[in-house]
Amino acid sequence: MTRPAPSGQSPSPSPPGTPVRSAQGLRWTLALLVLVALSLLFGSWGAWQLFAPGAANPQRQLAAQAAQIEDLQQQVATLTRSDQISRDANRELQGTLAERDEEIAALRADVAFYERFVGSTTQGRGLTVHELRMQPRTDQGWHYTATLTQSLARDAASAGEMRLAIEGTRDGRLETLAWSDLRQRADAAGVPYSFKYFQQVEGDVVLPPGFQPLRVTVRLAPAGRGAAVERAFSWADVTPRSVPDA
Repeated sequence: MTRPAPSGQSPSPSPPGTPVRSAQGLRWTLALLVLVALSLLFGSWGAWQLFAPGAANPQRQLAAQAAQIEDLQQQVATLTRSDQISRDANRELQGTLAERDEEIAALRADVAFYERFVGSTTQGRGLTVHELRMQPRTDQGWHYTATLTQSLARDAASAGEMRLAIEGTRDGRLETLAWSDLRQRADAAGVPYSFKYFQQVEGDVVLPPGFQPLRVTVRLAPAGRGAAVERAFSWADVTPRSVPDA
């Protein structure tokens, strides 16, 4: 049974707020410890992700991929430049080879000409027409190249004029085109020549429409007292085989 307090005295109360403060401080301490523990845990995990060997780090992977892409781009640029250099060198080489082929073909043609020239039996005949070639220019126009020669034993130069005449058919009738007809001028002068051993004389003639050439006659008229020289060629022999009759 509780003894009543003496009259005039009240029981002494506990210090206000003491139990409450203790509970709140404990809770704050526990919360702080939990936060510290979580911070240490996440910090350790982040450090392990960052520094652990083989760890999958997006930033490091991105940097590594960017470096790899840059390296591959440099390799592609280097290979592209090398390929372009190779193409340019190959193209230049092909052009050089084509030029050499043309030079060789021209030299072979010259050798063949000189072989025919030196070995020709006409050399003992004096002035002569060694060769004639006709090349098409337009539908009716033709370019002629006549090679004139004379005996190697002759020391004096030959000079004079050359004219052509072409025989053929037109409208079913035989017809001969004189030099003035081929040049389309009534007063057309002959082509001059002057040489000691040989000379190539070139020019152009025009055939009338519907004219079918059959034979070409080359006439050389030496200056002075020399006798005129003529030589006839078949049209088929002086024109390219792939070119049809005019």
